[in-house]
Amino acid sequence: MKQKLYATLDQAVADIPDGAQIMFGGFGGAGFPNNLIQALARKGTRNITAISNNCGTREGELGLMFKNNQIKHVIASFPGPHANYFQERFAAKEVTLELVPQGILCERMRAAGAGLQGFYTTVGVGTEVAEGKEERFLEGQRCILEMPIHADYALIKAHKADELGNLTYRLAARNFNPIMAMAAKTTIAEVEEIVPVGTINPEHVMTPAIFVHRLVQAKGLRYAG
Repeated sequence: MKQKLYATLDQAVADIPDGAQIMFGGFGGAGFPNNLIQALARKGTRNITAISNNCGTREGELGLMFKNNQIKHVIASFPGPHANYFQERFAAKEVTLELVPQGILCERMRAAGAGLQGFYTTVGVGTEVAEGKEERFLEGQRCILEMPIHADYALIKAHKADELGNLTYRLAARNFNPIMAMAAKTTIAEVEEIVPVGTINPEHVMTPAIFVHRLVQAKGLRYAG
């Protein structure tokens, strides 16, 4: 079995190339992989397509990467009123945005993880969201076709992992993280605690190890690898 444990944050993101499509977990300040984001900012990877619920809070979360002009396109549902650096880049036309309703963002990622080729929904019909999308009448309602969102990498945060990569989350930090782990080719998880295999009750596993490719322990917010 390929070794999943990485000694440092910088090693865990060392091979992420320019132009990668990356999912970033987190919602409302909870569950953001802030340590991995800091490591990716240090690495200097550029021209990233970012998939995230929001676009940072000042210099926190993805804010640092927008400040460094590392993101060229973002798929998000709520850029956020305190996403100062995103707003500056967007106004300067240095970053583009695909705005996606939050539930549809989740379902498009879930579809990718489940191997689905898309789904029809009534959400967004007749709005800018529907522009350029196939439309059908289903059960008497207008629906648009939404396509899955895949990623090269998912950077996520969990509370505890065993050495195989089975994950548990703490409270609201679960949010987007499990879905993103399923939708990416390579999932990198920062966790607060790594325990021996068999320590986590199987019924408490929220992301099975098959979806996790790299683990790095990062307790609290650290600014070094």
